[in-house]
Amino acid sequence: MKKLLQINASLFSNDGQSSRLASQFVAAWRDRNPDNELLVRDFAREPIPHLDAERFQAFLTQPDARTPEQTAVVEFSDTLIRELREADVLVIGLPMYNFGIPSTLKAYFDHVARAGITFRYTENGPVGLLDGKKVYVLAARGGYYAGTPRDSQTGYMRDFLGFLGMKDVEFVYAEGLNIDESSKQAALAEAGERLANLAA
Repeated sequence: MKKLLQINASLFSNDGQSSRLASQFVAAWRDRNPDNELLVRDFAREPIPHLDAERFQAFLTQPDARTPEQTAVVEFSDTLIRELREADVLVIGLPMYNFGIPSTLKAYFDHVARAGITFRYTENGPVGLLDGKKVYVLAARGGYYAGTPRDSQTGYMRDFLGFLGMKDVEFVYAEGLNIDESSKQAALAEAGERLANLAA
């Protein structure tokens, strides 16, 4: 039995195109693997606080010196990390906002990237501690960006996930969703077909 962690980063929650793609993939996966466990993190329904100086200081403070507020911050981060560590498969619904990833996803990354816990520094550079996972990134975009200099997401996602040890990353793009209805439907159909093949 495997555990799937689905992350929806769309501000439209389940109605976002990236969330729909993620749910479509997860449904197809679970049809073939009905015993798999699923946990969904929806940042529109349960926002991740953005990292500020107080929250960052909580991570740096020794456990026995933390205030109750700092302890709550660290416990929240620990929960996110535990969910990620226990997942065998990570499915990320990724919209593009103003050429970048949603700020809520960045906030999530800021809470799960902790030295000595999800990565460690060595003489040969940092080593990720969350290896052995398969990651699917379902990217929904209004225009066409894949393979162009304006695609700031793909490299960043690969770099960050790889930094934590997750190097087996598969991207599925649905692009041109805001061009017109025909391009939207064609992109969603093509992405859906690829998702079905990956889930199989």
